[in-house]
Amino acid sequence: MSNEQIITALRDKGMRITKQRKIVANVIAENDGASCKDICCIVRTKDKSIGTATVYRMIKALEDIGIVERIDMIKLH
Repeated sequence: MSNEQIITALRDKGMRITKQRKIVANVIAENDGASCKDICCIVRTKDKSIGTATVYRMIKALEDIGIVERIDMIKLH
């Protein structure tokens, strides 16, 4: 999904489109299949003022509206 589609979906759900949300949306759009941790790291390289909680809230919001799908990874020893 493109950055514009993510932004449109957020707007359609009544969410404000902040600078931080635009950055997170762009990172998600450019890094399909990335882990939440990877997304956080990439976002922090673009804007150090964006905290981990902000990224996770955005990912959760996108999950709730069906934009992203969470895949739980099981660590096998």
